[in-house]
Amino acid sequence: PARSLWRQNPFSTMNAEQVRAILKDTFNVVADAYDHPVLRFFPASARQLADLLELRGDERVLDVATGTGHVALELAARLPRGRVAGVDFSAGMLAQARQKAAARGVANVEFAEMDMQALKFDDASFDAAVCAFGIFFVEDMETTLAQIATKVRPGGTVVLCNFQKDYFFPLRKLLTDRLAAHGVPLPPQTWERIASEAGCRTLFATAGLRDVRVEARNMGYWLADENEWWDVVWNAGFRRMLSQLPAADLPRFRADHLRDVAALKTAQGLRLDIGVLFTVGTV
Repeated sequence: PARSLWRQNPFSTMNAEQVRAILKDTFNVVADAYDHPVLRFFPASARQLADLLELRGDERVLDVATGTGHVALELAARLPRGRVAGVDFSAGMLAQARQKAAARGVANVEFAEMDMQALKFDDASFDAAVCAFGIFFVEDMETTLAQIATKVRPGGTVVLCNFQKDYFFPLRKLLTDRLAAHGVPLPPQTWERIASEAGCRTLFATAGLRDVRVEARNMGYWLADENEWWDVVWNAGFRRMLSQLPAADLPRFRADHLRDVAALKTAQGLRLDIGVLFTVGTV
């Protein structure tokens, strides 16, 4: 139903609940592929984010928009006397996270289905809160981050990570340009508001956080060829854009797009640059 809704409504006429339904459906669809090795920047970013928390080992940490649990499980491994609560609105993503936790024998993490805009925890009940590649999916990031901060004790830490504006460039531009030529609109580009250090600082300041610092890291790597790029596209959030193409057109679209991408390949393969901003603040 959500996929049909997407086709029937231009983004400009959708309300917040309609957009939320589309996002939830998208992440449920891609959940079983979100841990694909080609998306290894997710676990790499989780390690970087965990490093920034400088944990003692006994903290209670909230992981908002946990997805398949990359950050939550990384944190749990560093908290022998602590606990992690991971929340997400996608049941499919949470199923993957729980499976990974069980397979690894991780007992100090709990996963719950919960919207980041309606967190059901007591105020000041965590020592820290994190959100990796998730805050930009809501329109009102400022209010959402402020609410997340209320769940952290005074003096505690909040850490976000999100994409820089040029992430996946130029491969992403080749994709979106070709989609636009097929009449597929871009989803709301709310992420661009925090795609710079200034944007991250403004978000944290507006949410009432202090002692803010921002670190930029390139979490990129080399892809073997254009087919690995398609694995990136198909196994992450871009699939929701591709779903707007008529099914019969997708094979031709893929062939045309990958021909464009292959032209950029060097002897080392295809460079996938992934600029990521890590923002740390104190409650």
